[in-house]
Amino acid sequence: MRKEGSARLVSLYLPLWPTERLRRKLGDSAPPPDAPLALAGREGNRRVVLSADLPARKAGLKPGTPVAKARALFPDLTVMDADPDGDSEGLESLAVWFQQRVAPIVAVDSSSSSGQADGLVLETTGADHLHGGEAAMLDATVRRLAESGFTAKAAIADTWGAAHALARYGRGRVIVVPEGGIADALADLPIEALRLPSSITEELWTLGISRIGKLETMPRGPLTLRFGPELERRLDQAYGRMAEPIQAARPVNPVSAMHNFAEPIAAAETIARYIGKLVPVLCEGLEARGDGVRQLDLLLHRLDSAVQAIRVATARPVLDAKHLTRLLYKKIETIDPGFGIERIELVAALAEPMEARQRVSALIAEEEADISGLIDTLANRVGSDALYRFAAVESDLPERSVRRVPALAPDDGNSWPVHPLPRQGRAP
Repeated sequence: MRKEGSARLVSLYLPLWPTERLRRKLGDSAPPPDAPLALAGREGNRRVVLSADLPARKAGLKPGTPVAKARALFPDLTVMDADPDGDSEGLESLAVWFQQRVAPIVAVDSSSSSGQADGLVLETTGADHLHGGEAAMLDATVRRLAESGFTAKAAIADTWGAAHALARYGRGRVIVVPEGGIADALADLPIEALRLPSSITEELWTLGISRIGKLETMPRGPLTLRFGPELERRLDQAYGRMAEPIQAARPVNPVSAMHNFAEPIAAAETIARYIGKLVPVLCEGLEARGDGVRQLDLLLHRLDSAVQAIRVATARPVLDAKHLTRLLYKKIETIDPGFGIERIELVAALAEPMEARQRVSALIAEEEADISGLIDTLANRVGSDALYRFAAVESDLPERSVRRVPALAPDDGNSWPVHPLPRQGRAP
């Protein structure tokens, strides 16, 4: 089974989410991308800037600036009304999207000292192999968000606190901290990265304490006496000495099956037995909807309030209980039961309609072999990105006439010409 302390958490930081979401919503009617944009709202009786886009920040505009002062300092500034509720709903929808496609446990991250949600937190233990490893998973995530018009930074570490700090104050768009490397990664970060109230960070700066590494080496008693328990709590969360549960987002009305234990369990054989009982129940619920599994999550609720998640994926919608059970059995060795598991839950994180497939087209035709089970087994072992086939693409250049497609992608009818056209250009 997986060793204690091997959980991996991703912090996905979206520093410009409000303004970029608004630009995406407005489409062609949005201000030009290079024009400074600020979103304003009320703080008490004042109307202030709540968020600013990249051109406005480069010009020197900061959140909290009164709108009248901002207009006077930046004549070209476009000021629009902020929509905090819409921003929150958008992040919740994004969390559900990531939960269905990337990791079993995803939540909106509103743990910053400001209290405003500015990203997501993902528990990716047991799921990164489906995306080619941690670095490849983060690269693909940041790149896909950029293609959709959103600026993002991502960091992965052993704790939520460390990943949160590195995503916001670390260097680089993608940061991967190796297991056990938190102390070195946090040492040079500013104390603001610990998600402490501004009153505490200002007083620490006054005392000459500006880096997390220096703060970590100081005696706890005097610090707690002066600053209260919050400082010690944030340090312990960042370094992994205190758990920080994640309230995961869930799709609306997912198909699931669950069992509560009267006594905590820990044996792999017991976990396997209840997996075998729950999978058929889940498949019955999916069959009633006409759906099949594409992403299946096994959630293990432990006595220490931690939730361990195992994810398996399929190339096509699946309702075969035996096949899904076998895929989950292969992941049991990665489970760390801790002090015991009090609840086990299966959730169809991603389900798609089952489509009827004609196995043969004539009585004399030979039935095609179904290799989807083999593809699922290999993909859950080495990652879906490692399995693909080549398909034809129309191009005058032979080296550009091929592309990668999923292993079981349907045939689009394109094929390579028997006699390719000669290259265009001067004769030698």
